[in-house]
Amino acid sequence: MPIYQRKEGEEQPYWPLGPFKVRLPFVHYNLESAEFIQGLIMMIVSISLIPTLQEYLGLPYDVALAFVVVYQIGLLLPALLGSPIVGGWITPAIPLVLTYLGDFEPGPEAIRAMVALQLIVFLIFFLLGITKLGGKLIRIVPASLKSGILIGAGLAAFIGEIEPEGRVMETPISLITAGILLAFTMFSLTFQRMRERYRWANFISNFGMMPPLIFAIFVGWAVNEFPLPDVEWGITSPAFGEVWAYLPFSVGLPDINIFLLAIPTAIVAYIIAYGDMIVGDEILKRSDDKRKDEKIDNDMNRLHLVTSIRNLIQSFFGPYTGLSGPIWTAIQVTVAERYNYGRKAMDSFHGGAGTFTIAMMVGLFMLPIVTFFEPTLEVALSTTLLITGYVCVQVGIEQVKNSSATEIGVASLTAMVLAVHGAEYGLMAGVIMYFIVQKNYKSKNDISKKENVDKSV
Repeated sequence: MPIYQRKEGEEQPYWPLGPFKVRLPFVHYNLESAEFIQGLIMMIVSISLIPTLQEYLGLPYDVALAFVVVYQIGLLLPALLGSPIVGGWITPAIPLVLTYLGDFEPGPEAIRAMVALQLIVFLIFFLLGITKLGGKLIRIVPASLKSGILIGAGLAAFIGEIEPEGRVMETPISLITAGILLAFTMFSLTFQRMRERYRWANFISNFGMMPPLIFAIFVGWAVNEFPLPDVEWGITSPAFGEVWAYLPFSVGLPDINIFLLAIPTAIVAYIIAYGDMIVGDEILKRSDDKRKDEKIDNDMNRLHLVTSIRNLIQSFFGPYTGLSGPIWTAIQVTVAERYNYGRKAMDSFHGGAGTFTIAMMVGLFMLPIVTFFEPTLEVALSTTLLITGYVCVQVGIEQVKNSSATEIGVASLTAMVLAVHGAEYGLMAGVIMYFIVQKNYKSKNDISKKENVDKSV
């Protein structure tokens, strides 16, 4: 039992700290067993980005593992500072980030480029959080552009995985198995009904992505798509002593030209991340309606600030190709589903979210788990990208489903250019098409005619 107990209908206890609400395990919330088990295993998603750190930034494996530890430290901050959110990457932006990094030589040059991008992302989140403009500025962006960016990011994720050189073509059986099972357990209307009728279906759902992912990994081993693991015992040893040589303190800070090149990708990443925040907020509102025993405070400005701090830490101590995003949607849904079953299932949403990230940090240092899943990291990364791509396309279409053909055309063109050529050209194409095709310019004669009609009425 935690030291501080929540009264019925009130917010989970906390220590106030400026805009933040500090909560600690065992002091302010319990650890949840289901989320702890899931977090230990889902740690493999975090380390699945190691191959991209090696390929695009030129990091040795042990140094890349140290960068993942920095990411995991940042992942503890939302629960610690009062956001009822399970943080994650800005997943749909990963293909765009890799396209951006592809123009730089792996090593110091690419690291400087990654630092520039992450610093701009930090600045966007920080300024919008500290000025409390988070969410207001995004409303200025036309729905057609938001739709095009989300659909384009989703398509980029799909294209990168299913193209001839992509991971799906290299390991089709395991990845197609993972994709089918995850789609069924996470999005199928049939499975939602099965959860209500069958205990086993509800049990599988409680563990989110983990059961389908593990099943697909064993399928991959069975058909020899991956080598069998060489399990080692002990504690992982990230190369913290070697990290300094790969940080901006050693390789140097990016120059102004690199910052300018990073701006379009950073803007697109923020727009995608804001879409994730809206989804996360809706998930929490539904939970808040079902659970009257706890008041959930999901302050968007606080979430902006927490996300900015995470990106700032990574910029200087572990630039990360996934960036630091506000929410890991798949896990947020999983935690919310179990939370919705009542206080006996999960005492507080903060407990579920906090437990999951703590368990991920613990799992990262458990060498048997890391080495067991190391040969299959691509399954975790690929399935995460495919699921995120599906959700992005779905949400992007929602933005313009009741819009005119002109808006749908602008969104489609933006999406196609962004998916094929990256954030810079996609954003440019979308803005140009908006002003040429969609923007309705009214002459003074049109305005005066409207005024005369209004007066006559």
